Amino acid sequence: MKVLVTGAAGFIGYHMSEALLKKGYKVIGIDSMNPYYDVNLKKCRLEKLKQNKDFSFYHLNLEDNQAILNFGKEHSDISYIIHLAAQAGVRYSLEAPFSYAQANLIGHLAMLELCRSLPHLKHFVYASSSSVYGANEKLPFAVEDRVDTPISLYAATKKSAELMTYSYSHLFKIPATGLRYFTVYGPWGRPDMSAFIFTKAILNDQEMPVFNHGDMRRNFTYVDDVVNGTIACMENAALIHKDLSVTHKLYNIGNNRSEKLMDFIHLIEEVLGKKAKIRFEGMQPGDVKETIAHIKDSTDDFGFKPETSIKQGVPNFVNWYRDYYNV
Repeated sequence: MKVLVTGAAGFIGYHMSEALLKKGYKVIGIDSMNPYYDVNLKKCRLEKLKQNKDFSFYHLNLEDNQAILNFGKEHSDISYIIHLAAQAGVRYSLEAPFSYAQANLIGHLAMLELCRSLPHLKHFVYASSSSVYGANEKLPFAVEDRVDTPISLYAATKKSAELMTYSYSHLFKIPATGLRYFTVYGPWGRPDMSAFIFTKAILNDQEMPVFNHGDMRRNFTYVDDVVNGTIACMENAALIHKDLSVTHKLYNIGNNRSEKLMDFIHLIEEVLGKKAKIRFEGMQPGDVKETIAHIKDSTDDFGFKPETSIKQGVPNFVNWYRDYYNV
């Protein structure tokens, strides 16, 4: 069966495509190769995927609705879509707001129109974000919580995508599931993410900002756990959507414990054998103090079970970083 993965050259998209190929799926990747961060990193991921004969790639912008519909006519036998492509980053949304509207709203709408056009689509699974919980103070974050208080444009676009998907799913009976990812990290990660930033700064003896004076907790989730949970969700459309009157559902994909940010940093220091030069700062606009996911529904409905602790995951990332950059 064919699976379309959008954002296939991205961090999670690369790992998702690789795992699907190992399971015997034919994978079609789409990516715009957005220069938000080092495109060479995306090219390297893509070259690794292209070594598999069951992987094919299309360089497309999702905002180009006609190009996406033409693509759908060429690949009308797609069985599943895992939609990961988006303009990422909470802080960057303060600098380039229109790129979020284009990628996360117009691009998402183009994907929904593609879903509507595919006659054999079994399940549309898309990445949402824990950022939609915004200013919520109740912990852990549960999908039943109201999410009417986004504190970044990025969060607002992700919540908007959930609403758009609900509408299309209801109108056109598209089995659709949104997964709210929580702070994903691991090998081949994004340069704007904390593990990458801290590792690079420590190795280069650079001072690094730590916000809210280090008083932060995060639901750090290893990429392999995210991939396994997403594929399990994809494959269990019949169970998740057994009530045909409910064609859209939401789940959290996160670790089942919250870690102190300073513990995460100390672990990187330990693996590198070097101390960080930290500059403590106040809370960054759009950021939240703590995240933790309620994942009982994900576990009950499709067997999601995070297995990788930061004591395992952080060394894996640091070792990849040192190998990739030869440092």
